[in-house]
Amino acid sequence: MRLIRPIAIATMGSLLVLAGCQKEEQQAAGGGMPPSQVGVITTAVEQVPITNELPGRIAATRIAEVRPRVSGIVVERVFEQGSIVKEGDVLYRIDPAPFKVQVDSAEATLRRAEAVQMQARQAADRQEQLRKSNVGSAQQLDDAVAQLAQANADVAVAQAGLASAQLNFEYAEVKAPISGRIGRALITEGALVSANGTENLATIQQLDPVYADFTQSATDLIRLRNALKDGALMSEQNSADVKLMLDDGTIYPQSGKLLFSEAAVDETTGQITLRGEFPNPNNDLLPGMYVRVQIEQGVEKNAILVPQQAVQRDTSGKAQLYVVNAEKKVDLRQVTVGRANGTRWVITEGLKPGEQVVVEGFQKVRPGAEVVPSEWKPESAAPEAQKQAAAQTEASAETK
Repeated sequence: MRLIRPIAIATMGSLLVLAGCQKEEQQAAGGGMPPSQVGVITTAVEQVPITNELPGRIAATRIAEVRPRVSGIVVERVFEQGSIVKEGDVLYRIDPAPFKVQVDSAEATLRRAEAVQMQARQAADRQEQLRKSNVGSAQQLDDAVAQLAQANADVAVAQAGLASAQLNFEYAEVKAPISGRIGRALITEGALVSANGTENLATIQQLDPVYADFTQSATDLIRLRNALKDGALMSEQNSADVKLMLDDGTIYPQSGKLLFSEAAVDETTGQITLRGEFPNPNNDLLPGMYVRVQIEQGVEKNAILVPQQAVQRDTSGKAQLYVVNAEKKVDLRQVTVGRANGTRWVITEGLKPGEQVVVEGFQKVRPGAEVVPSEWKPESAAPEAQKQAAAQTEASAETK
């Protein structure tokens, strides 16, 4: 009995193996597994804008350092720190008493000069009448005319002195040279300021609009210009429009314009500085803020693009695509990937217009396998990706 039982088990195993082999032979005879369903796109040439993303910093369009134009003691700070001020607003008041005294003194000097002038004019008129009557001498007339001229000069000097004194009296009120946002006060009441000193009372920055200063490699710029000359690219009227990407990745809603690019290259970095101007009505952009500037510098005429998910990488990092040939079989082809355009790659080498590239389902096929291609719809890509992610999660859970 003990020997019969192992023999029976071995016989049963042999029958199962034989049945499996017969099943495989039947499947082979019937043509094997059915072709896999894959989603494909048909390549075509497009006109693609060349948009470069370059690092930059925000700068104020105008910066003014508030400085005193007369020397004296600051008696009052008028502005509110961090507020918006307009050109001509009073920011500080310097003690006006010394300047008022100078104005009064200049006015008195002018009145005295005018009195001497009137006396000299009367003397000159008298000598002229006497000369006509042959009573006065020519020398006396000449002296009277010379005294009148000197009196006129003294009046002019006195008038200039009065204007200078009045100007200093006005400068006792330190006013905003430009409109913009004023920073913190750098001095307090009671401080002595000097017209010849280096102290800065406050700083005003104009923040609407603002500048974005960014840099680009001189090599890239020359390559773009050469491509435009050769006809590989074409320029559009809106190529000078620029956009901003903030540090958190969001796009600034206001578009700007390119103002200029410098004619010199930085010797240390090999970069060229460009400047764009952006509206800033809400003061969201502040000087010194790091941004990335997106600038359109041309349009590529005959570009072929594929979705980024269609591009595979081999162990050496080379880009590959599955392409459906005329026999409905897939070929694994190496391609050269250029720059990104949104969610697609520009393929510079390895593809021709009119070819079918596998975008979905390439995980189920191998080179040479027969497939059933269908047009890929981008709107169905997200649910499909979610399904694949869920399947991978379940598989990993079962493995654990």
